[in-house]
Amino acid sequence: MKIDFYKIGEVEDKNLKFAIISSRYKEKWILAKHKERTTWEIPGGHREQGENIDYTAKRELYEETGAIKYNIEPVFDYSVTIGDTMSYGRMFYAEVFELDKLPELEIEEIELFNELPSNMTYSMIQPYLQEKIEDYLKRY
Repeated sequence: MKIDFYKIGEVEDKNLKFAIISSRYKEKWILAKHKERTTWEIPGGHREQGENIDYTAKRELYEETGAIKYNIEPVFDYSVTIGDTMSYGRMFYAEVFELDKLPELEIEEIELFNELPSNMTYSMIQPYLQEKIEDYLKRY
């Protein structure tokens, strides 16, 4: 497996299939637990047909955390290559100001963390994305 990082705009928009949103609330990271898993993940998901990737990020942030007031910004694009298959996504950062009730969809619960736990769903990918977000935040 290989992960590569790109500046916003270097990857063609049509190729962006995922929006991942590293999110903080009260200076803690918001992680979600899917109803069918026992592990934690950074909120995010698949882009729907005809959907703008920025809208995907806002939709997924709400669906997976219940966030209703926030600032969100795109930070970088990335690719993940496994074997002969490469997929692209956009990584966002959100500072959340208000959480509402979690929508009754696929997420069972959210929890606030000081740092990523060891039991991550996508442990070979998401910690590297998170590290880039933390580096980005140190600059501002």
